[in-house]
Amino acid sequence: MEKDKYGFSYEEEVKHAVQKFEKMRKNNENYFFDVIEFETIIDYYIESNNASKAFEAATLASEQHPNSVSIQLRKSRVLLDKGRAVEALRLLKKLESIEPGNHEIYIAKGTALGMLGDIQGAKKMFDYSLTLESEDVENILFAITSVLQNLNYYEHLIPYMLKLVKMEPEFKAHLYDLAYAYEKIEDFENSIIYYLQYLEEEPFSDSAWYNLGIIYNKLESYEKAMEAYDYALAINSQNTFALFNKGNILSNIDKYTDAIPVYHEYLENEPDSFEAMTYLAECYEKIGEVTMARKYYQEAIELAPDFADPWFGLGVIALNTGNTDDSLIYFRKAVRLDDENPEIWYLLGKAHYSNGEKKAALRCFREALKLDAYFDEVWADLGNIIVKDGLAEKALPYLEHAYKVTGDVPGINYLLASFYLNSGSAEKAFRHLTLAVNLDKDIFSDFEDIFPRSLFTRKIKKLLEENSLM
Repeated sequence: MEKDKYGFSYEEEVKHAVQKFEKMRKNNENYFFDVIEFETIIDYYIESNNASKAFEAATLASEQHPNSVSIQLRKSRVLLDKGRAVEALRLLKKLESIEPGNHEIYIAKGTALGMLGDIQGAKKMFDYSLTLESEDVENILFAITSVLQNLNYYEHLIPYMLKLVKMEPEFKAHLYDLAYAYEKIEDFENSIIYYLQYLEEEPFSDSAWYNLGIIYNKLESYEKAMEAYDYALAINSQNTFALFNKGNILSNIDKYTDAIPVYHEYLENEPDSFEAMTYLAECYEKIGEVTMARKYYQEAIELAPDFADPWFGLGVIALNTGNTDDSLIYFRKAVRLDDENPEIWYLLGKAHYSNGEKKAALRCFREALKLDAYFDEVWADLGNIIVKDGLAEKALPYLEHAYKVTGDVPGINYLLASFYLNSGSAEKAFRHLTLAVNLDKDIFSDFEDIFPRSLFTRKIKKLLEENSLM
């Protein structure tokens, strides 16, 4: 350990100064500390994330050494750590007039302005700090990027980080930070470029592989995402986030059989994850293993009785197996827990309809469409009920009113086209069918049953033929 000319190491000096300060506080006395001692004490508490003691030390230091710029600068940093940006700015303005060439003052001012939401003012201070004569440009840039990162100003961080990468190419961590910044602003193309550059140098970074997996997943590049997660898991088998995300991808691309062992492995590490238990149950449900699906839905409910999804899952199983009364119990419970989920309202409506409760079904469908006007399956089922019951003409005024509220939604246009056709208004039917087909012709098959072909005009037939729908 390196020692100074008096035979003391720096660590010993820090320990001695802090112990002296702690003794003073304990005895409720007032000792004198020189500037260097106070700098040491304040820095120690800042690095220890002890803002209250750092502030106490900085306040006393300011009283004993009111003309020390280094002490006042530290006090401003402590004020910033405590979120007192306005006070820090007042102090920094005084320091600026004393030492106008001190870049640390402008970095601190930039930090304060950034905390107050004035990012342009902050950048002005940061840019000015870089114009001052200094042999420490890399550290100034690092300080600026650290501030912007802590304040979540990722878009503004990137230009400074690019300069830092150029100046310090040997520090590979800069590539990671740059990739992460691009990820946060959703510039995924550049984020991938810099993550891959970082991984060329640090191939055993499981966090970089994991982040890369997240990006590929967002881009729907599922094979690449799973490959990235597999690398992350090979490096760190305890990276349960990668395991969970891999299971979710397999489930989302309908590879339920492959997803099941991944969720089981995740649950071995995180046995109290009711979300993973629910997703596992859903996978069993999708492959027809109803007994296993019920088992894990019920276990998820035991862990989190206020989580709507497993109640919903049990409702789906009950509805699909013809147990309508049970499905109503489960769906009602689910909708009480999550009344902003249109899919729950929709299936609750289907359960009511299966039970012969048309009014209750229509009310549920209406709730679902309030939450998601583009829920095409609801429009299709709603249309089938109305046409089947011969209520198309009566429903038209209500549907026209809904159309004024929702605008050109594909589902409502298909229904209006059908109802006008059934009511003998072929021109209006053609107009709404044209709108519907232009908006989304792929869902025409969902509504085909409510269009009597015997009523098709030549114009309607031509429209459907031109769009390969006949």
